[in-house]
Amino acid sequence: MTTHEVAPGLWVSARTGPPPGAPHPRDTGPAAAMPPWRAAEFLAGRAVLRALLAEVLPGTSGAEVSVVPGTSGKPALAGRPDIGISVAHDGGAFAACVATGRTVGVDVQLPPDPPADAVLRRCVREGLAELRALAPPDRAREFAWVWTVQEACVKAEGSGLAGSPWTIDVPPGRTTGAWRGYRWHALREVSAIPLSCAWKESA
Repeated sequence: MTTHEVAPGLWVSARTGPPPGAPHPRDTGPAAAMPPWRAAEFLAGRAVLRALLAEVLPGTSGAEVSVVPGTSGKPALAGRPDIGISVAHDGGAFAACVATGRTVGVDVQLPPDPPADAVLRRCVREGLAELRALAPPDRAREFAWVWTVQEACVKAEGSGLAGSPWTIDVPPGRTTGAWRGYRWHALREVSAIPLSCAWKESA
């Protein structure tokens, strides 16, 4: 697992494959009510989150800390409104984001099959022609980068799909940008898998 400090007091961590060791006792209860495949994803995501918390904010990942539904259903640390958290997973890839004094969102995506042109038109504005011109595997990968930014932004806002992430203009190839008072960063320089985070500009 690799951790990156994207901005002061804001960290992102990602890994592929199931985490080592037993799941945290605080997480097994909610997982018990899920289908096995969903429980496995849930527990792996929580493991990445707790490992990141233990690394960057010791004392926030122990047995006394619960992850609960916060505003708009996004995860939060019980009793710690000063710490923003976010978790993402796609297939065998898992990511978490932690920040002090601000809300955050993170998303990770394994490149899909080349998206249909209708999907490209819906999600990409600036740079659409350049994206269409790429070879199919490169087009799929670049679209995944765009989508991780869009997802991270609405997760940071707490709106999810209701926030219409496909309307967020993310030019292909861009590493940083802003949307509705949130900053976003695509971790192209450190991640082989499309991975992006977003955060509120001010505390």
